[in-house]
Amino acid sequence: MTDSWQRDALLEARYGQQATPENIIWNEQIEALLAHRSVRAFTDEPLPNGALETVVAAAQSASTSSNLHQWSLVAVSDPETKAELARLTHGVEFTGFEFVAQAPSVLLWVADMSRNHAISVELGSKPLVTDYVDAFLMASIDAALAAQNGLVAAEAIGLGGVYLGSLRNHAKELADLIGLPSYAYVVFGMAIGTPDPHRPSAVHPRPAQDVVLHRERYRTRPTEEWIEDYETAFKDFRAEYGLRDKTWSHSVVVGMGLDYMDGRENLRRTLEERGYLLR
Repeated sequence: MTDSWQRDALLEARYGQQATPENIIWNEQIEALLAHRSVRAFTDEPLPNGALETVVAAAQSASTSSNLHQWSLVAVSDPETKAELARLTHGVEFTGFEFVAQAPSVLLWVADMSRNHAISVELGSKPLVTDYVDAFLMASIDAALAAQNGLVAAEAIGLGGVYLGSLRNHAKELADLIGLPSYAYVVFGMAIGTPDPHRPSAVHPRPAQDVVLHRERYRTRPTEEWIEDYETAFKDFRAEYGLRDKTWSHSVVVGMGLDYMDGRENLRRTLEERGYLLR
């Protein structure tokens, strides 16, 4: 993709009729990133030979805090296990995602301090850092950085995917299902496979850059200064793809409510049982 009109189309898809940045430094990698979309419908094809190894190599090329490599990946392709993963995406208030069972593979990205904890104990040291919130964040961030690299690599070889935060709804059951050791938990899952061309997904609009970009200091903006433009982009997107009419603000209210937790309000207890004291 090199034509300026195609690049303009990418920006329009990402921002709708909101203001778009005029000085993007374009190349193929930037174009691919702007074209990202969540994929929930896949063909029946298994992952191509070498795809998983490619994703992991890209994931391992992400930054890792203090070179500690505190993440792991559990790749699931067994139909029975995927069906159980689909069940675990369900919650008390919301239905889950049945497409998880049909995805060729589900990747479970694990914040994993178990290896380093074991090494420290074996060498006669006390791994006290595992008791603290910062260590928990380090491992979780490592997993997230690795996963994003992995998804970008998957898209580069013709695959698509979607993150599954809903797999934290039943964090303890999930850890037991895949045999996680102490000091490890699944941060999120990711369904990946070949996108079904008969059920295509679309690029979701984002707020204009001046909503999220702050220069030098954080600048608090009244909601009314920007929300209307983004609501228009959100509404236009949903209308174009035949989605039910609702506002983004409604999604925010739902997402900020306790019902949205759908089991994740128990996550701290599960983490503490797994060794994270979160001091």
